[in-house]
Amino acid sequence: MSDSLKTSKPEFRNIHITDIARYRLPLAGILSILHRASGALMFVLLPFILLLLDKSLMSEISFEYFKGVVSHWFVKLIILALCWAYMHHLCAGIRHLFMDIHFGLNKEQAKKSAAVVLAISLPLTALVALKLFGVF
Repeated sequence: MSDSLKTSKPEFRNIHITDIARYRLPLAGILSILHRASGALMFVLLPFILLLLDKSLMSEISFEYFKGVVSHWFVKLIILALCWAYMHHLCAGIRHLFMDIHFGLNKEQAKKSAAVVLAISLPLTALVALKLFGVF
């Protein structure tokens, strides 16, 4: 290619899967990915949760059985992940509602509101974890 056809414009390429570890997202970008992941987690687990609710409400025996299942530590971790998904999705959704009314759209405000979402959703999840694992 001749030098006269080359331009001085920067070249932008798509991110390859091997570049993900080195790519630095802003806090708002990380929050957006977590918002999508929490929504997907809730969507995938909703039929399972509704099935468990239906089976546990059939009789006292089935309720006691599922009460025993939920007392296992691994099931508690799954419940905690679902609680985190709900708390995070709720807080990030409220942030998006504010952004829909054109509040907090510039870079600094978006960074602050992303930090606020994490500062609210993570302690709420920690409180649920403490209650779930019997600290209080």
